[in-house]
Amino acid sequence: ACPPAPARYAPPMCNLYALTAGQAAIRELAGAMADAAGNLPSQPAIYPDASAAIIRTGAEGRLLARARWGLPSPAFALEGKSADRGITNVRNTASPHWRRWLGPAHRCLVPFTAFSEYGPGPDGRKQPMWFALGPDQPLAFFAGLWCSWQGTRKASEGPISTDLFAFLTCPPNAEVAAIHPKAMPVILTTPAEWTLWLEAPWAEAATLQRPLSDGALQLVPAPA
Repeated sequence: ACPPAPARYAPPMCNLYALTAGQAAIRELAGAMADAAGNLPSQPAIYPDASAAIIRTGAEGRLLARARWGLPSPAFALEGKSADRGITNVRNTASPHWRRWLGPAHRCLVPFTAFSEYGPGPDGRKQPMWFALGPDQPLAFFAGLWCSWQGTRKASEGPISTDLFAFLTCPPNAEVAAIHPKAMPVILTTPAEWTLWLEAPWAEAATLQRPLSDGALQLVPAPA
């Protein structure tokens, strides 16, 4: 079953995904030429601010690395706050705040095997409902952005220097809309899409910010 969310985490929608594929499988699927991620454990429940895998372009080509989930927040969202907990999802790519990270140097692939949105369970109460590309929860990628950052994530930790990431969202396809009608992650499933996202000018890469086709996702048990 899905582990309980951290006490500080109570979102209106479920910012939660899983990556249970092995490290070698991630490198192979992405065509990563280098690995700076250290030992990646299986992560059946990845919450905001967790350290997780990303694929980005490095000096030797595609690089498997780690970053913390949540890009820097816009200035207006930080008024009166001493820490920036980050923004996990990017929808409005026309915003000047996000524009600085839309070039290929700041694009990444975020590997996942399942993701969730809150929906009604058998007892009528909302709970994480998990989606994947198949019953075996195969590996795929979200279209992500990343950056290096200095600041305070939480007061107890103090100032840090780290890499951050988030992934794009778009209108939902039929399966997700039945649970969460507002949005779904941008999911990339083919090598051509991965290359387009990592390398193309923004005008071309932006065409990938669209829902997965209806019928491409199915509800699955909570990752273990």
